[in-house]
Amino acid sequence: MAGSAELSASGPYHPAILYEPLPQEKVRCTACARYCVIPSGSHGFCFVRSNEAGHLVLRSYGRVAALQIDPVEKKPLSHFRPGSRVLSIGTVGCNWRCQYCQNAEISQEQVVSGRALSPKQAVRIALQQQCDGVTFTYNEPTIFIEYALDVIEEAHRAGLFANFVTNGYMTPEAVELLAPKLDAISVDFKGSGEERFLRRYISAKGPAPIRETITSLYRRGVHLEVTNLIVPQVGEDPQALTELARFVKNELGPEVPFHLLRFHPDYRMMDLPSTPIPTLERLHGLAKAEGLEYVYLGNVWGHQLEHTYCPACGALAVDRYGFMIRRWNLDAENRCRECRHAIPIRGRPPVDYAPTFATPLA
Repeated sequence: MAGSAELSASGPYHPAILYEPLPQEKVRCTACARYCVIPSGSHGFCFVRSNEAGHLVLRSYGRVAALQIDPVEKKPLSHFRPGSRVLSIGTVGCNWRCQYCQNAEISQEQVVSGRALSPKQAVRIALQQQCDGVTFTYNEPTIFIEYALDVIEEAHRAGLFANFVTNGYMTPEAVELLAPKLDAISVDFKGSGEERFLRRYISAKGPAPIRETITSLYRRGVHLEVTNLIVPQVGEDPQALTELARFVKNELGPEVPFHLLRFHPDYRMMDLPSTPIPTLERLHGLAKAEGLEYVYLGNVWGHQLEHTYCPACGALAVDRYGFMIRRWNLDAENRCRECRHAIPIRGRPPVDYAPTFATPLA
């Protein structure tokens, strides 16, 4: 891997790994599916990957704009290391332009800023705060993949897991680097990945790269959970939801967790209401009808569809309230206590488990 785990680099910025040199000192970035062709002295769509005299550099390496302790369930990951704590890390910039982004103050920032934090320092904080893993989130981690990979290397050395919260708009080249390193990933399709929605509200061409990403990572053993933000009126198409659920079931399997997230107005889409609960419930029914076994509603604390139910007998397997686990009705092998059906959850809550709400770090 180019560069070291610390902030040293040739020049003011850290060398990038994923790019191809082109004539006339241009480069093609191969981190995300935009494949930006960048002239010397300019940057890609994400703002942070720049061409310095024919060499691609990552301007945001080791510059953290958001740092927080979260429960892993917030990511959302409901079937991976339940009850664990993660150090969440975000930088500035993004390869998407979501018109409703709740983190727009960092994701749409064009000037690189943030707290200097080397990979070693990030892992040191995670250990000091008794975290079980590190998560790259808040903005799209693919655009700072070189930094993320260095943090992951340090995290694994310290016995911590690592996961991405991502839009999945990656390249095969990025997947090739991530697959051997990543423990888990949560991929958000936005509006069921419907092409018109992606073009108008996100400035992305279509869902094909996302589908390719999740298929490749899942088949290579990375724990995967699919999320789908349901934006009312403009991103709640039943046919698109059905097609996405069918794709997940047929290409990946019925056991892949599928989260339907409630939208709330933010950024440039303040004119829309929060997603009506009946809309989420109706789309939940469509996903279940396609054969998905674990479909969850998110951002609706206290709803019965937050829970994990046994697909064999229907018994309540895990009682949830938001990011908290209130009851664990699985045996030592994570089998349903009622019928012994195996529930595909990696890990169990710690014996001394206590709910952890998001905790910002100074």
